[in-house]
Amino acid sequence: MICRKATTTGDGLVAAMHVLDAIITSDKTLAELRRGMTKHPQHSINLEMKQRRDMDRIPAINRAIEECEAQLAGRGRVVLRPSGTEPVLRVMVEGEDGEQIRALCHELADKVKGVLKALNG
Repeated sequence: MICRKATTTGDGLVAAMHVLDAIITSDKTLAELRRGMTKHPQHSINLEMKQRRDMDRIPAINRAIEECEAQLAGRGRVVLRPSGTEPVLRVMVEGEDGEQIRALCHELADKVKGVLKALNG
């Protein structure tokens, strides 16, 4: 999953709304839903962003995300989005293998940082 668009609400509120939706649509309690949840390691890096950019319109960043996702082989997710409260771009990778996740996140962040640096001159 790739989430590149910023929300106008804080992450906590968005997450709470998804949880409430899951409870309502599944007709299960939160405890019942939690039993089916598996936690995976995740690693995130914040990159300074001097100006907000639409990441969907930067082919080199899309390629870097696709390469990262290919290495996850469907066993993780990549989230790349601008912070709603800080001048940073959040790069997060989540998956089964903590060492792989950390390495992929750093690799992706380095590629994105290089692209943004080139664009900013």
